Amino acid sequence: MAPEQVAQDVVVSLQYRLSLDDGSLVEESEANDPLVYLHGHDNIISGLEQALEGMRVGEQRSVVVEPADGYGEYDEDDMEQVNHGDMPPGFEPEVGMLLEVHDDEDDEDLVAIVKEVNDDGMLLDFNHPLAGQRLHFDITVEGLRDPTEEELDHGHVHGDDHHHH
Repeated sequence: MAPEQVAQDVVVSLQYRLSLDDGSLVEESEANDPLVYLHGHDNIISGLEQALEGMRVGEQRSVVVEPADGYGEYDEDDMEQVNHGDMPPGFEPEVGMLLEVHDDEDDEDLVAIVKEVNDDGMLLDFNHPLAGQRLHFDITVEGLRDPTEEELDHGHVHGDDHHHH
């Protein structure tokens, strides 16, 4: 028996379309390639996870997620100046460029956006690109299933490359 509705520990296949207040499209899933996630394990932003609770297969919903329940408020302090000497040789920063930066303290890769290019080097912005944005999701639940023991053990779906933390 497949689960009847979205609940804790259910694997959900989701078609979604994400846009911003001004109507611009950020991303949308492909018809043959839904987002698949394990519900109740923080695999997706909390505002969306809460909105999906209790939905059934075939059900559609439009959800507005405030920044606090999405990618957080924009933090003006989450910036870092990087001088030319610390950049790879021959690197030419451009505003808007996305860079992966390795954080040795936490041993994780962070994505930063080049906020400005200045005489000394560049200013990096570590805010998520969608921080401070109100998110508009149009969602359709496409399928529900029980997780495998391994998925439940690991807290996320396997065999689906879209989901890196």
